[in-house]
Amino acid sequence: MEYKIGLIGCGTVCRGLLEILLKKGEYLRDKFDFEAKIVAICDKLKGSLLIQEGIDLEKLLRLLDEGKRIDQYLQSRTNEAEVMDPHEMIEKSDAQIIVELTYTDIQTAEPATSYIRKALRSGKHVVTSNKGPAALYYSELKEMAQKNNLCFRIEGTVMSGTPVFSLFECGLAGNEIKEIRGILNGTTNLILTKMEEDNMDYKEALLLAQKMGYAEADPKADVEGYDALAKIVILSNVFLEANITPSDVKREGITFLTRKEILAAIEEGFRYKLIAQAKREGTKVKASVSPQKLPLSDPLAGIRGVFNALTFDLDLLGKITIQGPGAGKIETGFSILSDMLAIHRFLTK
Repeated sequence: MEYKIGLIGCGTVCRGLLEILLKKGEYLRDKFDFEAKIVAICDKLKGSLLIQEGIDLEKLLRLLDEGKRIDQYLQSRTNEAEVMDPHEMIEKSDAQIIVELTYTDIQTAEPATSYIRKALRSGKHVVTSNKGPAALYYSELKEMAQKNNLCFRIEGTVMSGTPVFSLFECGLAGNEIKEIRGILNGTTNLILTKMEEDNMDYKEALLLAQKMGYAEADPKADVEGYDALAKIVILSNVFLEANITPSDVKREGITFLTRKEILAAIEEGFRYKLIAQAKREGTKVKASVSPQKLPLSDPLAGIRGVFNALTFDLDLLGKITIQGPGAGKIETGFSILSDMLAIHRFLTK
């Protein structure tokens, strides 16, 4: 079954998705009867493109590899799609699925939320890896989708391509979640790992993470816990029906931790990790992000480098821990594919 796809944002995640679709297109068609036809792309910096009969992905990726603009695909500066904004693209394209991949703004969740609302009102399914709309407006957007018999999918917002939400739709369905604890930021986990294993101080480990491309020039979102905070808000609202906002979450980063404290913890049989957690207490859900000394026997204590992990305390199975990559071009691109396949299953069941 063929699906027409419109993409908003052409950064790293979009590139990952395009590469996957180009490489695995035949496999997806043969194995799942799923074929994705990209008909539109809109990007604030790289221009836009609308071709209803479908865009040649190999040609498009070649342009992007050469550092060229999207609208140079047609070798013409008169391409009307060149000046289209995402709202116009949603209106003019006949895409059935809109994939929203713009930058994350955890304070306002804009402009992403406006694009998602527009798409849902236009009768289009939505997939996003953007933490802003999922953290601030998940309930509203999910309700909008359900009222219109549409899907609003967010698999890539928490652990990149490592399945979290789809895991509970199928494999762990029927379990109630009592508590969520996890390592949800790979950059801070890498820094803490290097401070312990390579005897680095915080500044040295941060500089290394920046050189490796894991930490931004301004690392505040990672090291002060804002990224993990957004993710635990999403998990709380989806799984615990909490309806909390980022301001409801107590947050503390890792900037105050010293190498001496980290090594002393190891001597005592503990290991520091930046832990995001949420637990229902009566009618309320309490969530927090903070460095914690975990006993070495805790599965989360063994998560090293840039990997992420979550431990769910379930009423039927007890504690289950999942581990996997929490970032990456192909990994997050896969989360988008995973959600599109879920939409395919929804429409063909």
